[in-house]
Amino acid sequence: MSEAVSTGLLDRAIKRITTVWRDMAASVTGDEDETLQQQMQACLDGRGGEVSARNRAAKLAETYLTHDDAGRMEFLRTLAAFDSDAGLVASAYAKVTEAKDVAERADAKAALRRALEPPRLRLLTQFTSIPDGRKFLVDMRAYLLKVRGQDKLLTALESDLRGLLAAWFDIGFLELARIDWNSSAALLEKLVSYEAVHAIRSWRDLKNRLDSDRRCYAFFHPRMPGEPLIFVEVALVKGLAGSVQDLLDEKAPVQDPAKADTAIFYSISNCQAGLAGISFGNFLIKRVVEELSTEFRNLKTFATLSPIPGLRRWLDPLLAKGDSGVLTEEESQALLAAFPGGSGSDALSSLIAKRHWWRDPTARKVAEPILIRLGARYLLSEANGKRAKDPVAHFHLSNGARVERLNMAGDTSDKGAKESATVMVNYLYDPGKIEDYHEDYAGDGKRNASTAVRKLARGWS
Repeated sequence: MSEAVSTGLLDRAIKRITTVWRDMAASVTGDEDETLQQQMQACLDGRGGEVSARNRAAKLAETYLTHDDAGRMEFLRTLAAFDSDAGLVASAYAKVTEAKDVAERADAKAALRRALEPPRLRLLTQFTSIPDGRKFLVDMRAYLLKVRGQDKLLTALESDLRGLLAAWFDIGFLELARIDWNSSAALLEKLVSYEAVHAIRSWRDLKNRLDSDRRCYAFFHPRMPGEPLIFVEVALVKGLAGSVQDLLDEKAPVQDPAKADTAIFYSISNCQAGLAGISFGNFLIKRVVEELSTEFRNLKTFATLSPIPGLRRWLDPLLAKGDSGVLTEEESQALLAAFPGGSGSDALSSLIAKRHWWRDPTARKVAEPILIRLGARYLLSEANGKRAKDPVAHFHLSNGARVERLNMAGDTSDKGAKESATVMVNYLYDPGKIEDYHEDYAGDGKRNASTAVRKLARGWS
């Protein structure tokens, strides 16, 4: 469903916006024989005034959007070539080094900064004057991130564009809004398309996620109305949830949200690939906690039910090597008693490779405590420098959460089995400790966790 919706949305968006830009571009005359570089220069020069410059920007945007990949690469390289003048930069730098006092040096540095600013920045900014121009630039950066490779000009262009977008999409400009079943059909289609954690399988599935005991919030930018930047799905329940399949069960009875004591954040999806590296997630969760606390005074616990996408990527190679540090002697004996032959590592590796292995009571009884312990070790001890090895763990720990509980059979989908042997984790957001936990992790790399989880991982940190 998601792929079909995404394709339809893209086709309709391109058709609509190129029609608008084409109408604007039609008023630009006299440049039919100009090269792409000359058209960009004319746009920079503001030939014909502001209205003409805006129409020229629309024509350039239409040209880019309707080109194939080869045409887009030519467009981007031409745009990237509008770089700082090396001679002006050298002259300005010389004046900085020759300055005789603080005041003269400050003035020279300001001139140097102006000389360093490439003309392509002004051209990129011109696109914001046309309808959907900001969305155009966000999508352009998404494409740049895919194709820049080792191309230094394209890398410089992407860096410039990222700086502009980071300023334009500062959290202070964003608006938090709730998405529900009464939201526009176009917005609901985008929700389906952008869901990146647990695919929305049908309109019935979507309606279930937006029922009275559910909430969905998104950040929007006023210059990109109807385009969510990031959204979070929340379930209002009693106690910590341990299974995402239970949360998404369309046949489960609707709960009374007024009786819920826990808000479970079970899916957070970034919607705009062109805003990669510009973080909104930490602000979104904090804002939603505030919103829910105001709406439901009965809520006492705010937590996630999160995947552990790197667990098997870390564990499988260790089991394949028969790493003696992975399993305890007792764990190996328990595995071999239930599944004779080979080694404990071989037994566990073979077991979790089987489809629906967790449905076997014997297999689950033996494997569950082992996988839960290994999951705790992975989340609390395995690292890339000071940061957690698992990307989702890094995200939530950075935001000020703590590792609260691990859950066997938390995600029994094929994806959940392949990535984490079905194990999921609850990250707890304690409003009174979010800032402290954030500082612990950001400063020293300390990963806060409940006593039970820390006990599981003890000896491996």
